[in-house]
Amino acid sequence: MKPTYTIALSGLNAIDNPGPGVAVARGLREAKSFNVRLIGLSYESLEPGIYMHDLFDKVYHIPYPSAGTEVLKARLEYINAQENLNVIIPNFDAELYSFMKLEKELLAMNIHTFLPTIQQFEERHKVNLPDFGEKYSINVPRSEAIYDSSELYQLSTDLLFPLLIKGKFYDAHIAYNIEQAKTFFNKISAKWGLPIVVQEFIRGDEYNITGLGDGEGNTIAAVPMRKQYITDKGKAWGGISIDNKEMLQLTDNFVSKTKWRGGFELELMKSQDGAYHLLEINPRMPAWIYLAVGVGQNIPEALVNLAMGNKVEKYNSYDVGKMFVRYSYDMIVNIEDFEKISSLGEL
Repeated sequence: MKPTYTIALSGLNAIDNPGPGVAVARGLREAKSFNVRLIGLSYESLEPGIYMHDLFDKVYHIPYPSAGTEVLKARLEYINAQENLNVIIPNFDAELYSFMKLEKELLAMNIHTFLPTIQQFEERHKVNLPDFGEKYSINVPRSEAIYDSSELYQLSTDLLFPLLIKGKFYDAHIAYNIEQAKTFFNKISAKWGLPIVVQEFIRGDEYNITGLGDGEGNTIAAVPMRKQYITDKGKAWGGISIDNKEMLQLTDNFVSKTKWRGGFELELMKSQDGAYHLLEINPRMPAWIYLAVGVGQNIPEALVNLAMGNKVEKYNSYDVGKMFVRYSYDMIVNIEDFEKISSLGEL
């Protein structure tokens, strides 16, 4: 008989800049090697995933990362006492550090995770990307981290407009002049803090690849995708799986050299000369992870099996030419559900 795992996961905000949680949950519901009971972890009462009762058996509020690890630990102890969790999958960059710090405490509660190490998490930060590229022989755009808007006037002569102005966790805007750069600096820093990354703008076509590393240098899964439709926030609203050996080799190189542990997404730009430039490394599964499930690589299922210490075989193929098209629809929910999650913190 297949085991049943109780799995908690975050990232339930399926909005115009969606979290990965709903897509991860869909992949877990389709797992063939185990059955699941899914527990949603939410930060706000209007996250759509809270009300998707076909996906989540129960939902609990958890504190924002700014509250600190001790507050998070106490909340997770309460949730575990109610649900007897087997695995937790955090799906937001900003919360990963707290969960990585609590990894041993969670394991003592018999809760498994499969996350990058703190070293892996830190060295792939946007502010450290130039050093990362040099260390692992990966082509990355030139960039500088700044802490004050006045530093925009002192940028390296290699950084010429247009430039990408990026937050340390989220948000990126193209600035065509110094005034736009200052506006984006103030906007992003007010929301995500400092530093702000100023990155060389590479003209070309955007590609992404999602995958899973086993922590020992082996690539368990990898699916490349070309963006077909991009929102004003730069998010893929449609994409197609492609056969691209160069991207797969780049991914194998990344995983083998870093010994990456867990899910990831590489954001790439193919410049007009045909070279691939690594723009970002997201240290978790992306919001479009269900495309990987749809083409034959159930990365959420494989990640859970790795977390539980089960043997996982490498995926060697996937369907090429399958598209995902994201859409939104209106859910009709009871006001009592909203009141309950808002007042009691669970639903």
